[in-house]
Amino acid sequence: MVSMIKDIEYNITDTHLEARLLECQLIKEIKPRFNAQMKHDQRYIFIKVEDFNRYNPLSIVEERMENCFGPFRSKYTISEFMDRLKNIYPIIKNGNTYEFEYHMFPITMEKDIYNQNKELLLELFTREDNILLFVEVLQARMDDAVSLYRYEMASIYRDMINNFRMLKNGLDGYKSLVSRDILLKLPIEQGYKLFFVSKGSIINSIVTDNPDKEIIDGFIAESTSKISAMKPTSDNEKSWIDFRDILYSEISELPDEMVEFRH
Repeated sequence: MVSMIKDIEYNITDTHLEARLLECQLIKEIKPRFNAQMKHDQRYIFIKVEDFNRYNPLSIVEERMENCFGPFRSKYTISEFMDRLKNIYPIIKNGNTYEFEYHMFPITMEKDIYNQNKELLLELFTREDNILLFVEVLQARMDDAVSLYRYEMASIYRDMINNFRMLKNGLDGYKSLVSRDILLKLPIEQGYKLFFVSKGSIINSIVTDNPDKEIIDGFIAESTSKISAMKPTSDNEKSWIDFRDILYSEISELPDEMVEFRH
């Protein structure tokens, strides 16, 4: 790479958060040869819960439609996840738990069983507590397999647990980010930089050496007035997911005193 350098430009940002967001923006605009991540967002995919077809309760589609969830970055990872699920259909809800049998080869479901399984998949993908409940069942199955020295079977359940946790993060991990306004107070060399985050986007920021109540209240009032006039972050939610992930990961790692969720 060094031999290919003609010139170097750099931008100084006040915070690590802004540096990552700028990097993401530039990768999408310039699409540099040596960056594999974030420049191919049109390849991100959705999971679709299918109507009765006897063979594929879930499919991968490139655009959002009815009964779709996502988007997700890795088509390969989602394909593996869907293939593993085929071996435990049909899944049955029994009270506050789930029941299933692992089949060496996927079984063919009749229409009524298929439709029951479809409704259960929709229930799993739309409610975070259901995913957690299902993970508990998988964990118990894995522990049983280990106790019986069935390590290959245990590894299958382990991989399914990891897949469902990934699914949970993709579906539910960002609710706090998009459902509430967030005030960030980040220390910088000149004092502090305040950010106002709404609907998963930074809509306002200021630098101040004294973030007292008067400054913060005025900043919040100014920021709130911009929300109604704020344009959507992007018409393309596949592109937006990378910016959302950066915001979420940065906010998640900040100490509590730097983050204030607004109701």
